[in-house]
Amino acid sequence: MAQTPREWEASGLAQGNAEELGQRQNPNRFLPLWQEGFPGPHQVEPHRDTAWRGTKPLAMAPLTQALPLACLLLLLLGSAPGADAQAGFQLHQPQKEVSVIAGETLTLSCTVTTGGPSGPVKWLKGWGSGSETIYDQKDPSSSRGMRAVIDSNTDFTILIRDVRPEDTGTYYCVKFRKASIGVDELYRRGNGTVVVVQARPSNPTVSGPSDRVEAGNVASFTCNSWGFFPSDIIVKWFKDKTLIQSQLPNVTPGPSNFTYNMSSTVTVTLQKDDIRSELTCQVLHTTLTAPLTRSFHLSQILRVPPSKVVVQPLGPVGLNETVSFTCYVQGFYPGSVTVTWLENGKEIKTGSTPRPIETPEGLFELRSTVVVQAVPEKNISVFTCRVLHEGQDPLSSSATLWVDASGQQGCSSGGAHLLSSPGLWLCMLLDKAILGLVLFFLFKRWQA
Repeated sequence: MAQTPREWEASGLAQGNAEELGQRQNPNRFLPLWQEGFPGPHQVEPHRDTAWRGTKPLAMAPLTQALPLACLLLLLLGSAPGADAQAGFQLHQPQKEVSVIAGETLTLSCTVTTGGPSGPVKWLKGWGSGSETIYDQKDPSSSRGMRAVIDSNTDFTILIRDVRPEDTGTYYCVKFRKASIGVDELYRRGNGTVVVVQARPSNPTVSGPSDRVEAGNVASFTCNSWGFFPSDIIVKWFKDKTLIQSQLPNVTPGPSNFTYNMSSTVTVTLQKDDIRSELTCQVLHTTLTAPLTRSFHLSQILRVPPSKVVVQPLGPVGLNETVSFTCYVQGFYPGSVTVTWLENGKEIKTGSTPRPIETPEGLFELRSTVVVQAVPEKNISVFTCRVLHEGQDPLSSSATLWVDASGQQGCSSGGAHLLSSPGLWLCMLLDKAILGLVLFFLFKRWQA
């Protein structure tokens, strides 16, 4: 029967005591101690001589013989069943930090050596009570992570497809020891891999004023992008490929703790020649190989009121002649206008309004005509062209119809029409002046 360590120690001490007793009974049984490596009486140092004289050197023999037995005991225990026979087992998780773009596949590496205890290997996100199982060797079908090498007993590298920003965290490869009863015990754990999921910003959107802005005024424009990580982002504004000054972007947390939203604003003073101009918002981020851009055409919000509304004045016209009044509307944008004709303040029907014509500058112009019969009742009537553009205050221009009852556009005598035509007034004055000169000449000649 194998002896316990205490029994071995006791037997060793007993043997030592027996040997000491035999030495005393037979001094010649053992060699002197100095012949076995201990100093003789003449070799003892002076200051230690006194101590040696009161000491029994043979008393150390049992302890010396017990040491090899203790070492043997430790070796036996090390190889005994139930001890940690897997002391050489290793788990290797080489990645310290991994960066991946959202939507891509994440690869997490882990290898183990053979000879470990019975039990599964798992991948955990986080550690402690809040950890989440990403892969479980016992139930791989329910795991989000997939084995890169399915049939391997040593390679437990996993793949996580279509990663999301919320997958950011620290991942651990863990070896468990199977327990006979209850939950498996932790056996080995990797050092952890910090995963950073970078998310690309969305395609930017650019919005402008809800109503049109008249040329010469300031308009604000906003560029938005969202869903990106990390938060560092650069926004640039261009007007027709020329960089313009803008405010710093406003970056705020997104719906989750792993994404951000961005808003950038720029103000521009609009000009009437901005019809073909455009603003461009450019977004740069570490996840992008090329900047994202979105343009806004200023013609969408620009308003240029008509620069001129003219109705050409007319001279006197003959009775019953057909008269055309023409209204010129020039230099406006956009091209939708409403033209109304008024006769003495009352609207008259003119039929359909002609379509505006676009000029080379991108502005529009329009010509509208109304036809009137020059009857006596319409003499000195005022015809007005009223233009309404983009709901703004109307612009107008007027002309007066002068009707010559004699049917001539020159001078005429007629009491009724003398008051209605400045030309007739002039003719009458000229007639009287000529008559006065003739009478004066005749009077002078009569005196002579």
